Amino acid sequence: MIPITSFKDRHVALFGLGGSGLSTARALVAGGCRVTCWDDSAERVKAAAAEGLQTADLESADWSAFSSLVLAPGVPLTHPVPHWTVDKAREAAIEVIGDVELFCRERRHVCPDAPLIAITGTNGKSTTTALIAHLLKVLGYDTQMGGNIGVPVLDLEPPVLSRYYVVECSSYQIDLAPTLDATVGIHMNLSPDHLDRHGSLENYASIKERLVAGAKLAVVGVDDRLSAVMADRLELSRKPVVRIAGERELPEGVYARQGELFEAADGAQTPVVSLAGINSLRGDHNGQNAAAAYSALRALNIPADHIAEAFKSFPGLHHRMEVVARHGRVLYINDSKATNADATARALSSFDRIYWIAGGRAKDGGIRDLEQYFPQVARAYLIGEAAEDFSRVVSNHRVPFTMCGTIDKAVEAASRDVATDGAAEIAVLLSPACASFDQFPNFEERGDAFVRAVRALEDIERANEEVA
Repeated sequence: MIPITSFKDRHVALFGLGGSGLSTARALVAGGCRVTCWDDSAERVKAAAAEGLQTADLESADWSAFSSLVLAPGVPLTHPVPHWTVDKAREAAIEVIGDVELFCRERRHVCPDAPLIAITGTNGKSTTTALIAHLLKVLGYDTQMGGNIGVPVLDLEPPVLSRYYVVECSSYQIDLAPTLDATVGIHMNLSPDHLDRHGSLENYASIKERLVAGAKLAVVGVDDRLSAVMADRLELSRKPVVRIAGERELPEGVYARQGELFEAADGAQTPVVSLAGINSLRGDHNGQNAAAAYSALRALNIPADHIAEAFKSFPGLHHRMEVVARHGRVLYINDSKATNADATARALSSFDRIYWIAGGRAKDGGIRDLEQYFPQVARAYLIGEAAEDFSRVVSNHRVPFTMCGTIDKAVEAASRDVATDGAAEIAVLLSPACASFDQFPNFEERGDAFVRAVRALEDIERANEEVA
């Protein structure tokens, strides 16, 4: 835990008592702050009170007593309408902040030179965060990874000079962190997402840009137009910028091409890391992720040859393009984290011969934007609520399909079908392009169900640890 000593003797209101909210309340109290907590859920309020946290209905509280409102990232700050606590805070003329902001203030208070790498982007940020943390750990650095990736940032160990922080930041967290000041700020890419919470693509983009604008060094992916414009704008403001790409060569920056990372500078194109044979980093999108990680570590003056060696042992992110088993030429890939078509496109583009398990609760647009990848799909196995709609789309493009309903039936059917396929390499790929909520509480449990079904097959060579 990181006690928030910079808020000692203050009195703050805190709303939202989920995982990160409880973590934040504990860290504030540990630092000597008085915290009054509340949540719309009576059960969460009861649980917080049971562990000794002060709770009170903020609707009827005296807001003049509070110096700040600390808001959980899942609570609306601006759109579709501000949460009622935000209105109360504005009426009382007090700041509204979140856990990442508290982390930044405590870091400045106790150890401002503790290295902080902060990562955002519409897609790829979790893989990039995990990759950077892996590289640092393998190279022997005291590494703390958290934020949006799973471990609340205030549950990490307190800042010291030799401790490296790798923090994934969602747009919600950035919006509540006005003084976010990373050593290296990374923005991966930008496409429409969370617009119900930010009102417009322009607002969403401006929030993402804050992370890199506040960093000492900005690493910006330029494979999409909006992010490329962002990099230009930062450079015009005299911010040091490193451009990265996974889909094209750059005159200056770091880019991936045909399984190799290149560093471009002063007219020279220098190969620096071979990604060949690293299954966890297949595809152009992972080339961009690798370029971001390499650029971050080089910015911290870590030797290039050391970084290149550490790449070889990256196991990948759980549930994201994760090779969980193999049977001869057949790879079984858990990409349950692909909850929309854009994420699934990245998986489909990474293999030439695919037996694709897709479906769940569909997002707007379904899988229509994936049509360019259908020639690589040998057969689709459709599950969940979206199965009927998806069947119409794939049949219109002459993709054979099987209506399976559930993941276990899909895995069983795909494993039979691949036995007669003579391709040099085959992927049985769970990449649903859908939310999981029709059959599972989250994408993690959906991915675990896939892994269990795969490992129940005969003659399977496991690639990772057993899933409970």
